Amino acid sequence: MAGGATPMMAQYLALREEAGDCLLFYRMGDFFELFFEDAKRAAAILDIALTTRGEHDGAPIPMCGVPVHSAESYLARLIRAGCRVAIAEQTETPAQAKERARREGRASKSLVARDIVRFVTAGTLTEDALLEPRRANVLAAVCELRGTCGVAACDISTGRMDVEECAPEALGAALARLGASEVVAPESWDDAPADAIARPARDFASESGDARLRSVHGVATLDGFGAFSRAMLAAAGGLIAYLEHVGRGALPLLLPPRPREGGAVLAMDEATRTSLEILEAAGGGRKGSLLDAIDRCVTGAGARQLAEDLSAPLTDASAIAARLGAVSWLHEDALLRDELRAALRALPDIGRALGRLVAGRGSPRDLGQLRDGLGGARALHERLADRDLPDLAATLRPALAGHGALVDHLSRALVPSPPTERTQGGFIAEGFDATLDELRRTAGNARRAIAALEARYREQTGIAALKIKHNNVLGYFVEVPQRHADTLMEADSGFTHRQTMAGAMRFNALELHDEASRITEAGAHALTAEEGHFAELVKMVVAARESIAGTAAALARLDVCAGQAERAAEGGWCRPTISDAACLEIESGRHPVVEAALAAGGERFVANDCRLDESDRLWLIGGPNMGGKSTFLRQNALIVILAQAGGFVPAKTATIGLVDRLFSRVGASDNLARGRSTFMVEMVETAAILAQASERSFVILDEVGRGTSTYDGLALAWAVAEAVHESNRCRCLFATHYHELARLAETCDALSLHHVRAREWKGELVLLHELATGPADRSYGLAVARLAGVPAPVIARAKAVLQKLEKGRAETGGLAAGLGDLPLFAAAAGAREEHCDTLRDKFDTIDVDALSPREALELLYELKREASQGA
Repeated sequence: MAGGATPMMAQYLALREEAGDCLLFYRMGDFFELFFEDAKRAAAILDIALTTRGEHDGAPIPMCGVPVHSAESYLARLIRAGCRVAIAEQTETPAQAKERARREGRASKSLVARDIVRFVTAGTLTEDALLEPRRANVLAAVCELRGTCGVAACDISTGRMDVEECAPEALGAALARLGASEVVAPESWDDAPADAIARPARDFASESGDARLRSVHGVATLDGFGAFSRAMLAAAGGLIAYLEHVGRGALPLLLPPRPREGGAVLAMDEATRTSLEILEAAGGGRKGSLLDAIDRCVTGAGARQLAEDLSAPLTDASAIAARLGAVSWLHEDALLRDELRAALRALPDIGRALGRLVAGRGSPRDLGQLRDGLGGARALHERLADRDLPDLAATLRPALAGHGALVDHLSRALVPSPPTERTQGGFIAEGFDATLDELRRTAGNARRAIAALEARYREQTGIAALKIKHNNVLGYFVEVPQRHADTLMEADSGFTHRQTMAGAMRFNALELHDEASRITEAGAHALTAEEGHFAELVKMVVAARESIAGTAAALARLDVCAGQAERAAEGGWCRPTISDAACLEIESGRHPVVEAALAAGGERFVANDCRLDESDRLWLIGGPNMGGKSTFLRQNALIVILAQAGGFVPAKTATIGLVDRLFSRVGASDNLARGRSTFMVEMVETAAILAQASERSFVILDEVGRGTSTYDGLALAWAVAEAVHESNRCRCLFATHYHELARLAETCDALSLHHVRAREWKGELVLLHELATGPADRSYGLAVARLAGVPAPVIARAKAVLQKLEKGRAETGGLAAGLGDLPLFAAAAGAREEHCDTLRDKFDTIDVDALSPREALELLYELKREASQGA
């Protein structure tokens, strides 16, 4: 802190140091102010005016501010921009500050005390204005303990908490599945995720994690919640410690942790999730994703549950069957489905309302939402009575029945539409508290008395323009125009002067003071009484938090089942059969996203079959680009995800052999931030597949080897296909433009050849998007290039080159044969490639550190000569 700072600036700088890397919202009256670099950064993000206030160390202090009443909208923009914010509130009133100064023997004027009351971060939001209704907001904590990674994740807006452990190499896939908004990790961990927030390593001790969990849930042992490894406990400890930090000691809603067993869900790495566009489209955002194409949920909680289902499809056949049974039940009973969806649509998001109330950020409106939501759940319980329910629905129904006493109490206590703010009162219903009703009547009578007093003052003074007004500074006062002021200024008028305005004068009167005191006192007591009732109602809700959360989860699951049934009915989807065999039998399968896009334009999607089993587990698929190879690959992967998530699938029939891991290597792009080219990304993803895919896995591979030279690419594609067939022995769809790979069918007994059909008609390429058996006759690359708008001279030149290549290959079997009389392209391709290999080998043998300057110069000249000879 610089010397000579004002008391206010000294206070600000102390709080600013405590805020760390967060922006500091410093409360000053009705505004949150930001200073120095915080102000510059916030003003740029929020597009608000940057001003100055006073000086510090001889320079003007940059400043900007936002109104307290609209701070949430500004916070939302800052959080989306990647900022974290510390909220410094006034913790006493000016009167309390004055009294504190008097007790401490200081001057009567004293700076109001302020303190950081909360840190607002991406993963710790609970407010509606800061959250997306249809998307979970996950905070994750990760750590490594004895070679194993622990992961703890929670959505504090609903309290759900999961813990798991995984191998270090699988941590990226786990975080990709969770889609966490914020990740925290020990500050001493070198291999922590790049974007993780560093926290003290002591927070991640497994012993303190065990103690924190037991303390939060008031239990002596965690055995009742399941079995937890040391890595799980360590991650959970780090998560809770961070929540204590951002909440300044107050914890949000945390439900009992659920340990996730390894292998319980279908494993997918980050590249696969991105490639398949499960929750987000490639360009970002929900539109164009699988989730967007199938989401027919009518509640935000249901949409969040559906997203989780798609992120973590199940691998347990009985659990999948239970979900499918509930979807079938509602698929077959359209009338019940419509009634259920209409009832669910009317219900508020009770999970998030509960989260705000437990976190201490709730409002009377949240209590009203719980009343209405729990009451609606009870009505649904009755609606499902005496019905033949599938197993899952029968399990969910009891969770809808409870809370009758709480609902009745909330119904008696609250007005029909409680307000969001409670500072003005008015949310406790008349008749709930006789004392409160009397206080309100007293205040009401006093207001009527003031109206009568105003009429009497007018008659008494003869001033028709006399009015009794109120503001927060003066309270109640009498106001008359300036021209009538002399009448009230007389000594025996009974009025005393209070304030002179430009065109009016304000006065006080004894009777008015008495009535105002009655109003103020009754109003203050009424507000205190309502605040007490609010606290009591919140206490009742918090006591029932776990069962209320169970009701919220049951409503969300019902919404997902009904939404899945609705989507199936819309598209003519089928219930898949789940099998233990390593098969994938899909009749007339479609891509749900592409089909929806085509339908919007009035076009029809061409369905295709896929039949993989032990004797035919690797399909090699050729055909032209744009012919539908990638769509076919992806649609079968998405059908697996939909089936194992417990939903119907876009096909006529489908039998899905349970998949343990799903891999998609379809398309690639540079990852320059990590120093990886497109081809390097492709090879890293391919290596992961070859290292991890098992006989129970499903793999889709598209154009392996296209990012390098023709010879290298063909060799790699050949070797990868062989490895998938011989070593991994998984179900695989392998799309390629290398015709030479067709010869693999001669040696790989479980490999079959297929192609997407195309025809040329009057010089134009017609893509049929149909899959046929056998190798492709050609790739139609030139026709596709013509469709893409490549100039005609270039197409003509490419055609001439192609004829030479094909002639040379027919005569000698070499890809580059026959090009000796062509001045360009492949005539010297083989020689240049060989020469480059020689130069690479020479570079590998050079010990740069052992060379003298002269030797280095001579070597450089020699390499230059050799390079020019091979050009």
